Amino acid sequence: MPRSWKRTVLAVLLGVVAVGGVVQPASAGVATAANPATWSPPSTLVTPLNQVWSHQESTYGNLYGFRNYGWDQVFANGGYLNFCVRWDSSAPVSASLRDRIHAKLAEQYRKWVDLVVGHNNWPYATVPIKVVGWAVRDRATLQWSDNSVDVYVNDIRENAPQCAEPCGRFFVRDGQYRNCPGGVPRHYDQSLWLTAGMGGGAGGDWGQRMGSEYFVNNLNTGDMTILLHEIGHTFGLDDFYDWTPSGVGGFIMKAGSSPRITDFDAWMFRDWWRHLKNRYGY
Repeated sequence: MPRSWKRTVLAVLLGVVAVGGVVQPASAGVATAANPATWSPPSTLVTPLNQVWSHQESTYGNLYGFRNYGWDQVFANGGYLNFCVRWDSSAPVSASLRDRIHAKLAEQYRKWVDLVVGHNNWPYATVPIKVVGWAVRDRATLQWSDNSVDVYVNDIRENAPQCAEPCGRFFVRDGQYRNCPGGVPRHYDQSLWLTAGMGGGAGGDWGQRMGSEYFVNNLNTGDMTILLHEIGHTFGLDDFYDWTPSGVGGFIMKAGSSPRITDFDAWMFRDWWRHLKNRYGY
């Protein structure tokens, strides 16, 4: 699908994802804000945070005008996100594996969203993540018969199975989903696009893409590094291929430098909320 949000990234995770699908530690965890109800970053992060925002203002084509960041999607729904899985693989998926994929997606999303809970007038205690559909080439790939999710078969776009476009926020921006068979409850805001043999990943307002093998092999890891990085892009966070803000080291949005969300990532995320919250009346 066309990318209306600029970030599509091949995350080169050197020194981060180790053999056996185990993510190796490389940085400290995220500290809670000293005063989470306000904008109160540690003094050591004020300068690099300002550098990052200034860089985004100068390099993003429509930073403030774009209206389909992950933030916009959460507020359009009143506090939740729906997903459809594009299973771009011939590997079979059992009901058990399906449920584990759903649970891992929700778990990793929580790692980002929890960073703004109680912070600077963020209104939601949780942002539930629900998978409402799967897209495949062959229905026999999905080894379940229940109707817990909608199943889309052999609808191909970008040489990959595609979830129904009339149900997708990327394609329908008025929020009505008049031509979606399940209507608003069965619409999807983002796609989790899992492609056999893919290295690295991509992310934007449309969702996240990475290798299907990578995702399945990392279901037991605490931090699914590529997914976390790509979720960051969905909420607007930048890449750092050619520069590093002053005084900070490894962080997940600088691909290859941290396997998990760091304190600096957390404050960059909160900075997006600080700059966009007025559009939602906060």
